[in-house]
Amino acid sequence: MKVLLIGGGGREHAIAASLVRSKHVDRLYCAPGNAGIAKIAECVPISVMEFDKLIDFAKSHAIDLAVCSQDDPLCAGIVDAFEAAGLKIFGTRKNAAIIEGSKAFSKQLMKKYGIPTAAYEIFTDADSAEEYLKTKASFPIVLKADGLALGKGVLICKDLDEALDGVKEIMLDKKFGSAGNELVIEEFMTGREVSALAFVDGKHYKLMASSQDHKRAGDGDTGLNTGGMGTFSPSPFFTPEIQKVCDETIFQPTVDAMAKEGRPFTGVLYFGLMLTEKGPKVVEYNTRFGDPETQVVLPRMESDIIEVMEACMNGTLDKIDLKFADNAAVCVVCASGGYPVAYEKGKIIHGLEKLEGQGDIQVYHAGTKFDENGNIVTSGGRVLGVTALGPDLKAARAKAYEAVKEISFDKMFYRHDIGKAIDEA
Repeated sequence: MKVLLIGGGGREHAIAASLVRSKHVDRLYCAPGNAGIAKIAECVPISVMEFDKLIDFAKSHAIDLAVCSQDDPLCAGIVDAFEAAGLKIFGTRKNAAIIEGSKAFSKQLMKKYGIPTAAYEIFTDADSAEEYLKTKASFPIVLKADGLALGKGVLICKDLDEALDGVKEIMLDKKFGSAGNELVIEEFMTGREVSALAFVDGKHYKLMASSQDHKRAGDGDTGLNTGGMGTFSPSPFFTPEIQKVCDETIFQPTVDAMAKEGRPFTGVLYFGLMLTEKGPKVVEYNTRFGDPETQVVLPRMESDIIEVMEACMNGTLDKIDLKFADNAAVCVVCASGGYPVAYEKGKIIHGLEKLEGQGDIQVYHAGTKFDENGNIVTSGGRVLGVTALGPDLKAARAKAYEAVKEISFDKMFYRHDIGKAIDEA
């Protein structure tokens, strides 16, 4: 098969690595890709939102399957556009991608179908949101921009002043653009967080290995929310007993709810979970592979990814035996100084060659490109995801941090406590 992967981040590098491992893939293209993906695929300078150009490329290069796992194009209807052009694509159609594209929609869906989540209110104007915060809210509290905000449109506010500033930021200053036209205010939940990714074919789902992301920029979960500073898999807190509860109260009910709403979900559904004292609850849904969760989940997957994707598209996922290795993975993200606010690009990255060819170490490129001299340089806030495999989480973590020491670029920073929670398991 000829496959076109759409995207250019660390998640896409991990997906690309899985695709080239498939016995069904002869040639892999990636649009736009990055400096790391360029080592295993032919990168094409087309952006993820240029649907017409992507479709023309797929037709002219006789692409057998396109794969998209990025929120913006999925929510904008890239799957629908490819299918209308008679092309095969793995991903979620626009009417189902709304489960991530609108937090108001997803909260109302959970309320309607009794899927456990945090109590919430939805606001379309800043005045009523502020009045609610002043008269009815208890703190800490969570503010969420309704639309897509690169994983950053969530503010955890410890008191009224912070919350009022948050409303201004999201709804008036439009820090996240039109994503802040509506605002979800919800109760602050406490407990262990777990990321559960599932392949879905519209009716059935197959759960992948569990993982846990680390969203805050600084050690000890301090600083601003980011797209994710590191992750580990599996989560020792996601026990078989908890999985059974989630199967019965969250996973299958969500798949069924979307079908009943006339929005059958096909692709990858990400369940962000909070394991509260009152049981597991949904924090959020994503309509795609998580980033950086994919960088620890897919390296552990033993099943052929093409066969699983085809089963999703054909409605035969229940016939697939989805297998993961009995090991562990830890990913540490190396970021540009100043991320997630302001940061410089174009810094030369040193030491990557020292980690090449090590089967248990994989450096996934998230924000990299080649400069005019052929050097690999930084081109984003999250630059690299250094993933290590090991027999258990502690071994994988030690290996990941040893590997990170080999890499450097000007103003590089990373968290030193990724996976610290496993010491308490």
